[in-house]
Amino acid sequence: MQAYLDNSATTRCSKRATDLMVKLLMEDFGNPSSMHMKGVEAENYIKEAKAKIAKTLKIDEKEIVFTSGGTESNNMALIGAALANRRAGNHIITTSIEHASVSATTAYLEELGFKVTYLKVDTCGIISLDELREAVTEETILVSLMMVNNEIGAVEPIEEAIKVIKAKNPKVLVHVDAIQAYGKYRIYPKKIGVDLLSVSGHKIHAPKGTGFLFIRDKVKVKPLIYGGGQQKGMRSGTENVPGVAALAEAAAQIYEDFDAKIDYLYTLKERFVEGLKEIDGVTVNGKTGRDSAPHIVSVSIDGVRSEVMLHTLEDRGIYVSAGSACASNKPAVSATLTAIGLKKNLLDSTIRFSFCGDTTEEEIDYALSVMQEVIPMLQKYTRK
Repeated sequence: MQAYLDNSATTRCSKRATDLMVKLLMEDFGNPSSMHMKGVEAENYIKEAKAKIAKTLKIDEKEIVFTSGGTESNNMALIGAALANRRAGNHIITTSIEHASVSATTAYLEELGFKVTYLKVDTCGIISLDELREAVTEETILVSLMMVNNEIGAVEPIEEAIKVIKAKNPKVLVHVDAIQAYGKYRIYPKKIGVDLLSVSGHKIHAPKGTGFLFIRDKVKVKPLIYGGGQQKGMRSGTENVPGVAALAEAAAQIYEDFDAKIDYLYTLKERFVEGLKEIDGVTVNGKTGRDSAPHIVSVSIDGVRSEVMLHTLEDRGIYVSAGSACASNKPAVSATLTAIGLKKNLLDSTIRFSFCGDTTEEEIDYALSVMQEVIPMLQKYTRK
């Protein structure tokens, strides 16, 4: 049996999204900048895609910029907003548990002369609103917060945080990395005061290389890519029409029967966490109830290195990540696990399981049975 439990790394493309993408690759393949009918058809697909996505977020279609994925969306949001608003101040706030596409970007902005404050988190990965309030100053121009942490599934109090930020300095722009949150929560950015919001397609059963950035109307953002002026000059280059159309189809699909889907994910998570409690030496990191993300479980295994556990499970057809998949092939210690104060002996003994609507109870039970079998053996071997 196989169990794919690495859906936070990437998901299988849905059939509806795949079929539409193939149609656009093989039949309706025009360039949306072309003036003939094939070009008009392609442009219409982009308009339809914007309408579908805008509906899920209750935003205006003109507030969507299509990108190559979450990393580009985060880069565009942070660098673009920082450079466009530099005259208003040079201070940026983010957290100590952000994805590398944010933390590496803020490090770059520091090189450009911006001052960056990194908020601490508690043992569950949640920021302090009091610390956030203290950090906001007249010089603050941008705050970037991830809604759902990609490693431990911590859910930040975004709405409350925005109230704190805007009360202290109404001019501050708020960026939300919603890459692990979109499709798992109903998100209405304009209602709660979000100015910029990043989404990645391959986390929601759309193709890799797709994503978008919501930019609230009248928010100033400098483009990162210049050229032919596509997407109103915000991201030049011929649009990835097949990818854009497939992304929108997946976005619409993932919000169908939404409550039932999320209930199912929490049922899987609860089943998995309960099973893990029966295995000696296993610790589940962060919150595990319905105040945590429905699809992520971070597990530390005393005495067993992440790599060893990952490949042991792989040998038995179970696929997981060692922390974040974006960094799992690098020997760096996880900033998130360090920030939540995980014991040193567990920092390199942590793996991430992540589910989707296609995950079955049989896969969960199979993973638990394999872990119950192999962990005592691996721990015994390590002690020797």
